[in-house]
Amino acid sequence: MTQPMPSTTEADAEALRIFNLQSRACLEQPEIPLKQRLGLLKTIEGILIENDQAICEAICADFGNRSFHETRILEITPSILGLRYTRRKLKKWIKPQRRHGSMIFPGGRNRVIPQAKGVLGIITPWNYPLFLAVSPMTSALAAGNRIMVKQAANSRHLCRLLHDRFSRKIDPAFVCFHPGVSAGTFSGLPFNHLVFTGSPRTGKTVMKTAADNLVPVTLELGGKSPVILADDFDMTKAVKRIVFAKLMNAGQTCIAPDYIFVPENRVDAFIQTAQTVARQLYPDITSSDYTAIIDSPAFDRLTDTLADVQKKGGRVIPLLDGPDTILEHKKISPVIVTETTPAMRIMQEEIFGPILPVIPYTSLKTVVEYINDRPRPLALYIFTRDRKMADQIISHTRSGGVTVNDCALHVAQHDLPFGGIGNSGTGQYHGFEGFLEFSKLRPVFRQAPVSSTAALTPPYGIFADRIF
Repeated sequence: MTQPMPSTTEADAEALRIFNLQSRACLEQPEIPLKQRLGLLKTIEGILIENDQAICEAICADFGNRSFHETRILEITPSILGLRYTRRKLKKWIKPQRRHGSMIFPGGRNRVIPQAKGVLGIITPWNYPLFLAVSPMTSALAAGNRIMVKQAANSRHLCRLLHDRFSRKIDPAFVCFHPGVSAGTFSGLPFNHLVFTGSPRTGKTVMKTAADNLVPVTLELGGKSPVILADDFDMTKAVKRIVFAKLMNAGQTCIAPDYIFVPENRVDAFIQTAQTVARQLYPDITSSDYTAIIDSPAFDRLTDTLADVQKKGGRVIPLLDGPDTILEHKKISPVIVTETTPAMRIMQEEIFGPILPVIPYTSLKTVVEYINDRPRPLALYIFTRDRKMADQIISHTRSGGVTVNDCALHVAQHDLPFGGIGNSGTGQYHGFEGFLEFSKLRPVFRQAPVSSTAALTPPYGIFADRIF
């Protein structure tokens, strides 16, 4: 049974206590040994495996409905694989790096030592509450840090579960989840690094709060991730991949395809194929495989967005048979939107739902210009058999990441960094880059037995004239 959330006052006081506990632990044990780091990563893997069913139930309860299979595919499995990959590579990552010395200091030796930053805070969203906690946690623990996690209020069932299960297996001096802690209190703690995943608006607030303590921040903020479908790519193959990526988690994904450019002469075929594919995936929105919208405000925002489309002359095309919405279950049927205009809310804000605007195009140049005229997105998706075309688009645009001929799969690659750029975020984690993100790369110079600095000191004479 899920325990009640603690009051904000109690939760805030507990967060401060754990922060002080972890800070003292950093002073007593500045470097967590490799063996202990590997053990912590292994323990977390065990927690996920042992509590697979309970995690699925908790996330489903938080959403109102989410398929257990979707949770396993999108959250539990990639979290476990990321933990295993990191354990395999960590011994290599933590080794000090030798660097070349300056020619004017012969015999001196240079090294770069990756060291833990200290106490690291992670603020996670509700849409992927497990993966977006465990993934940065994996990189941060690999770097030897201690972790405090604040999860979204909408993830209360999962947060209570993780707090309970982690506290049974892992000393809170290393990792601790904090149910009920207020966002202001948590982001105001003087962490040695803070990770936030959420909207750009909230990200700016978090960054301002962290700035009071000069806390370095990693932000993963989402945005409107475009898809470009070229004329040469197989329609059915493209649509299957795009629709699956768009409708998983009912579109509540930071890297979901937000809108798509389709060659003008292929728009009708795209819509018809999308309807066929969507009906193969979900007969209608009563399907238990189709995720609910997280809460009533999010549901209302999406229905208002569609009303705004229709009010401003757009066309809304359903992909499934059956009801458009089921209010009591917070479900919205997936739709395609055509005849969009820049004045529509749907083209100004991240959609974060099962709505896909389709924009016809005749010139790739205008597509690239359209993307570059807007805030830099978290992801970009390109469907083409022409490698030169894909490379040209990649070189002439900027985004957090790119997947070619599919959607979202760059995030599933454990050896690729994940992060945004500009409005979609700053910093990155996953793989070696994640280890570096949460490490202080400390330069160390060791002077030779005989120092050359004597030749650099006054009074200067002929020797200095020859050298300098």
